[in-house]
Amino acid sequence: MDLLNNLALGFGVAFTVQNLLYAFFGCVLGTLIGVLPGLGPVATIAMLLPSIYALDATPALIMLAGIYYGAQYGGSTTAILINVPGESSSVVTAIDGYQMARKGRAGSALAAAGLGSFFAGCVGTIVIAAFAPPLTELAFKFGPAEYFSLMVLGLIGAVVLASGSLLKAIAMIILGLLMAQINTDVISGTARYSFDIPELTDGIGFVVIAMGVFGFGEIIANLGQPAEHREVFTKDVKGLWPTKQDFLDAWPAVLRGTALGSMLGVLPGGGALLASFAAYTVEKKMKMRSGEVPFGKGNIRGVAGPESANNAGAQTSFIPMLTLGIPPNAVMALMVGAMTIKGIQPGPQVMTSNPQLFWGLIASMWVGNAMLVILNLPLIGIWIKLLTVPYKFLFPAITLFCCIGVYTLNNNTFDVYMTAVFALVGYVFYKLSCEGAPLLLGFILGPMMEENLRRALLLSRGDWTAFVTRPLSAALLAAAALMIVIVMLPSISKKREETFTEET
Repeated sequence: MDLLNNLALGFGVAFTVQNLLYAFFGCVLGTLIGVLPGLGPVATIAMLLPSIYALDATPALIMLAGIYYGAQYGGSTTAILINVPGESSSVVTAIDGYQMARKGRAGSALAAAGLGSFFAGCVGTIVIAAFAPPLTELAFKFGPAEYFSLMVLGLIGAVVLASGSLLKAIAMIILGLLMAQINTDVISGTARYSFDIPELTDGIGFVVIAMGVFGFGEIIANLGQPAEHREVFTKDVKGLWPTKQDFLDAWPAVLRGTALGSMLGVLPGGGALLASFAAYTVEKKMKMRSGEVPFGKGNIRGVAGPESANNAGAQTSFIPMLTLGIPPNAVMALMVGAMTIKGIQPGPQVMTSNPQLFWGLIASMWVGNAMLVILNLPLIGIWIKLLTVPYKFLFPAITLFCCIGVYTLNNNTFDVYMTAVFALVGYVFYKLSCEGAPLLLGFILGPMMEENLRRALLLSRGDWTAFVTRPLSAALLAAAALMIVIVMLPSISKKREETFTEET
């Protein structure tokens, strides 16, 4: 009954005119940035953070959440129509989706992606509603030692689950942890690594790094690509509804993808990206029926499974952020930043101290998923037209808005210069095939790790064994150690490499 009462409270909050409008705006903007290659929810949310100062906390977070899961929907549109994934988690969708479009079945592919995403999004939201309260009760048992161990597990999870080189992922996390040390020590009040630059005594702005590495860095990388003419299959987007056989083939893949995404979304560093890769790998291992189209040639399961997985993963990634205050990915790290801006301390107390925000956000996800189906099925033609905007017009506009967004943070040109520096850093990361997400996770978790480590040692009077004598802390550290051992096994390491090279 408590769950039903809480959901009733949440829907009461979500169905106010203001919150519906902000949910709609977030979903539209999220779909738009998912459709446009080179943009993403991290850069967009980072750019919009200054604008939430004038908003109440609930509509602000509802809008930012809509941008995140809206981008998961929109990313599939370009992946299917022109073989350009609008979102990293849509890379796998492009493999079979684009081949379906070439065969004149773009409508079926887009509908399978939209309906699979809707189902997975709804299930992911149910998982949040059902499991967030028990996790919150567990979170109240966390002390400084447990939080430190949890963050160690989170960082190791980010390394293990990052695509590409493990060594590069480790290097990026360490770089993020080191950059987090540029600030004023909270205990001694001494400036650290500021190089006598007054603006650095408060640390590097999180938005500055996110905008530079993800926003400007992606723009420079895109401008460095040769301009290739790609065919847009607008003439083939007819008959959006899949055939009966398509439904029979797709629904088991949707169920499998939803289950995988719901589990993997909770893990640090993985989320929607890993879920989509894992779902595609699972579908390829499943037995094929007689006469089924091979994978890589336009199999609808190769669209339905990964799209369901990445949307379920996007929803359940809110669980550790809302209940523990630990961001499992870069977008959730920005959401933590947004909550901090509004004076809300992320963690287990959010549910008890601000239930309208907590349950209103969860209820808005159902509303948002319904809005996204309406946007992504009948209005596909509009999104296709946006793809025809030349980059020479698109990127200057993005750059201008980003600069305005960064400047308005502190009304300081230093932040704009720093963003330009991180834009070059982001481009170097791109050329070296280094992911920016582990860097961002290291940067956001670094100060929290340091604070909890020092608090735990103060409470234990310098006794390091406190981290292994407390049962919950010891279990988390054991899980982290086990994760390292498992990923170093030759068979697991080989499978991991195969999973992350499926798109080539």
